[in-house]
Amino acid sequence: MSQVSVTELLRAAEDGDVAAWNSLVERFTNLLWSVARGHRLGGADAADVVQTTWLRLVENLGRIQDPERLPGWLATTARHECLRTLRRSGRELPTQTDDAFDLPDTGAPLDSGLITEERDAQLWQCFEALQPRCQRLLRILLADPAPSYADVSAALDLPIGSIGPTRGRCLDRLRALARERGLSLAGLHTGNEGATS
Repeated sequence: MSQVSVTELLRAAEDGDVAAWNSLVERFTNLLWSVARGHRLGGADAADVVQTTWLRLVENLGRIQDPERLPGWLATTARHECLRTLRRSGRELPTQTDDAFDLPDTGAPLDSGLITEERDAQLWQCFEALQPRCQRLLRILLADPAPSYADVSAALDLPIGSIGPTRGRCLDRLRALARERGLSLAGLHTGNEGATS
């Protein structure tokens, strides 16, 4: 099914073809996870976003007017679900239980990850200083396994030929921002060097 077009898969799934639906899920689930991770959702919330996005597609199977733009539709729907989840979690307060303080501490010593956390925080600040377009592109390219350039093109509405050069410029900018903070990003890759269109 990997060679079947999105249009054919979508139409077959609409007709109840389970294999076509499974192929769609396999092809685009990593894209949805990268959107959810990009919003820094926890594992459970990110999984809910991915599942809800697939549910929204089931509800709208017959309404997708341009099936080849499905990756963009899925990414947009996932972003909306992420924002809805973030708004909802902002209104929820965790319950306080006294017995939580009686649990034994099984974690690593407090200072064991401090340097790593500090570096990661600085890298995130550099990343957030990038233009939103660069942030979206790099987040999607970091999905594992990496999406094809055709999927990235559809999700971000970018010409396929501009993805590689844009990625290079975004990484160069990220490296420059990191250098300004005294951080080294030598050998930074997006994991998409082997992506195919």
